[in-house]
Amino acid sequence: MKISRRAVSLSGLGLLAAGAMPAHAFDLPIVDPFEGEGDFWTAVEAYVYGYPLVTMEMTRRVVTNVAKPEGSKGPMGHLIKLREYPDASFTDVTAPNADTLYTTAFVDVGKEPWVLSIPEMEGDRYYLFPMLDGWTTVFQVPGSRTTGQKAQTYAITGPGWEGKLPDGITEYKSPTSLVWILGRIYCTGTPEDYKKVHAIQDECQLYPLSAHGKSWTPPEGKVDPSIDMKTAVRDQVNRMDAVEYFTLLSELMKTNPPTDADAEMVEKMAQVGIVPGKDFDKSKLDTRFVRHIPEIAFGRIMLHFKFSDGDVKNVNGWGFTTRTGVYGTEYLQRALVTAIGLGANRPQDAVYPTSTRVKEGLFGRAYDGAYDYVLTFSKGQMPPVRGFWSITMYNEKYFFVANPINRYSISARQDLKVNPDGSTDIYIQNASPGPDKESNWLPAPKGKFILMMRLYWPDDSPPSIIDGSWVIPPVRKA
Repeated sequence: MKISRRAVSLSGLGLLAAGAMPAHAFDLPIVDPFEGEGDFWTAVEAYVYGYPLVTMEMTRRVVTNVAKPEGSKGPMGHLIKLREYPDASFTDVTAPNADTLYTTAFVDVGKEPWVLSIPEMEGDRYYLFPMLDGWTTVFQVPGSRTTGQKAQTYAITGPGWEGKLPDGITEYKSPTSLVWILGRIYCTGTPEDYKKVHAIQDECQLYPLSAHGKSWTPPEGKVDPSIDMKTAVRDQVNRMDAVEYFTLLSELMKTNPPTDADAEMVEKMAQVGIVPGKDFDKSKLDTRFVRHIPEIAFGRIMLHFKFSDGDVKNVNGWGFTTRTGVYGTEYLQRALVTAIGLGANRPQDAVYPTSTRVKEGLFGRAYDGAYDYVLTFSKGQMPPVRGFWSITMYNEKYFFVANPINRYSISARQDLKVNPDGSTDIYIQNASPGPDKESNWLPAPKGKFILMMRLYWPDDSPPSIIDGSWVIPPVRKA
């Protein structure tokens, strides 16, 4: 990961376009304010490097800070079974979806493995249960694409674990002690289909290996009143100063170690007091840097959306990447995905084109609910997937937008009406387009908004978004 000092210090125009930084950031000098201060830029790189691990931990704290599973939250080691799609009040995770019912859990595999049992899936119902380590890498992903529809049982083991597993259990080794199981099961959202998916969720089992073959009930969780349960996780992370941030990062790396590929970054971080396995040495961080490091670093993360060196493509106003889930040493890419879509899958399982503005000539203008927009799929050019596709509406912070029909995404399950020429229009606007077009309506807020398309299990043969042989149509003003 290379962070150009000039690119960061002259990033005002790019950040203005991306809408990434707080307004006061534009008051920083146009010239490099830390010319020659190598440790400052090393600290910025360390911040970007650690952003996923810190965000995962803060997410874990909020999600698990309850006595028993309730809604989108549940204690460590408990399966959290979302029974309905999230609504506009949901802010635990950025860019949530309204296409699947989540079955999730945070587990600590540092002391012993945890066993996950998934029942047989009816027919061709799409599902996947990606397992993320503390750095957001999807290290395994059982599901329709990879392991099929039959019942299956896995033991998730931690770093350094050695032992013998019972017959019939497949080992999935996690590189870190922290693991997030982020299961998704497709659901049409009807009462009948909710009932079917609920039955599948209830057959899923999660327990420590020591409880295998025994009757086991997960203990109640302990509630920590000091944890902020109201502020969005991303805002909690971003408001930390550098000392608080690096102190937490150092603590987390004791049980969630860097990989061998991170050796160069590990060596650099030692210069600013960050050494895996040890507490943060704040004496090595210049006090002048404490406030500026998070601002500059997060700005650089968000700049990567527009200036990614090929990591993010732009087609007809839709930005997307096929570099998700597994990142290697692409730390900026990993941090960007964490910031705008924590929990992203591998590209073979999902691609997430995102559009923030409508193209007008050489320039673009942010989507605004004061205008009406339309997206048209030509005949035979609907999104090519083997799973499902959808388009989701978000506000500027990547959260759902309240609307009168409680529709946060639109997809084939809306029974979309087709035009006489075989094309399909999606109406993106604040007011209803009328009863004859409402099935094709994605409600927009009165203010600014963002669109995200989801293509689950995208076709890998033409036409395909993976190889560019399927082109996403542009959104245009109606």
